[in-house]
Amino acid sequence: MTDSISSALKIAASGLEAQSERMRVVSENVANARSTGETPGSDPYRRKTVAFTSEMDRLLGADLVRIKSVGTDRSDFKMELDPGNPAADKDGYVKMPNVNMLVEMADMREANRSYEANLQVIKQARELINLTIDLMRG
Repeated sequence: MTDSISSALKIAASGLEAQSERMRVVSENVANARSTGETPGSDPYRRKTVAFTSEMDRLLGADLVRIKSVGTDRSDFKMELDPGNPAADKDGYVKMPNVNMLVEMADMREANRSYEANLQVIKQARELINLTIDLMRG
């Protein structure tokens, strides 16, 4: 069995790692929000999603957060009239990515706040460790 401060550090570290991956996926979605296919009728970029799971660490005696999978959003593509685009069909419509910038910004904000909360836990645990060491010295 490990001490509670060490457990808190490991749990928070797993949260940092998971939210970091989530922010990477959201950033990829934002970067590809206007990425169309290269040929008429071809599919554009498809939005990626992140699924989390909890994983029991028996040595730690606590659940850690992990990335279960990075999948794709199967929702329909939007059609946009753009006859000059190389990916336009015979009617001038282009399939656009199924990325909604409002959803992506909300996901980024939530991931950022979760990341900051886990970082704060690590800072507090470090402070407790330093205080303990100072008490043992003096």
